[in-house]
Amino acid sequence: MESQRSVGSARWDSFVAVGDSLTEGIGDADPAGGYRGWADRLAEHLTGQNPELRYANLAVRGKLIRQIVADQVPQAIELRPALVAFTAGGNDLIRPGSDPDAVAELFDAGVGKLRAAGADVLIGTGFDTREIPVLRHVRGKIGTYNSHLRAIADKHGCYVLDQWSMRVLRDARAWSEDRLHLSAAGHRRVALRACEALGVPVAADWNEPWPVTPGTPWRAQRAQDIRWAREYLAPWIGRRLRGVSSGDGRPAKRPQLEKLTAGHPST
Repeated sequence: MESQRSVGSARWDSFVAVGDSLTEGIGDADPAGGYRGWADRLAEHLTGQNPELRYANLAVRGKLIRQIVADQVPQAIELRPALVAFTAGGNDLIRPGSDPDAVAELFDAGVGKLRAAGADVLIGTGFDTREIPVLRHVRGKIGTYNSHLRAIADKHGCYVLDQWSMRVLRDARAWSEDRLHLSAAGHRRVALRACEALGVPVAADWNEPWPVTPGTPWRAQRAQDIRWAREYLAPWIGRRLRGVSSGDGRPAKRPQLEKLTAGHPST
């Protein structure tokens, strides 16, 4: 299949995002209610290129790759979008005993269906988790998975949102209080990186250095770590042990293709 990179300047008229909490936008609270997130921010940038763009976001927090491929991918195909953003697999990889090769096979199947339906596809790689508590132990699996994603992108002619190489995301300010989801600033930078991958012009730089701030004293950092473990880590582990997901029974926040309403600048 012909690579999409030759049409980077295309003005898509419809965009659908599928995935889990990252794409739903958890950690990037919207003052109007709910969550914004990198995919919403990307849609705003795309609207700047094409005011007629319609956008849907089918992502739901906590979903595994098999659920996304079985449920969200067919829904996306029914909407007949010009562009689909597909970022998934993280919830699988953090589970003990998970196999990145098997997760990649499911991802490949989903991408194949989207491309066969005529959609351009933007694939998001996993983050480098070396600085993230708890998640740093799955760094090797994420690296293996990302190698598969690169091969899948080459195979199907997809755009790649390379989040692994975004060193700016190693800063704590890129992450929300739970240290598992991006902050508003982190989502903003990922959206800008996605624009770069798609060839969409933007005024801001995703790689702009963070402002210099004084370091946190050891005692204060230790207190923050203890509070984080009590408020976020323990409940997260408890849900995994019970086989419960935060997204169980939750519908997509934007299930239909619709134009964006005015309110957010494309930043």
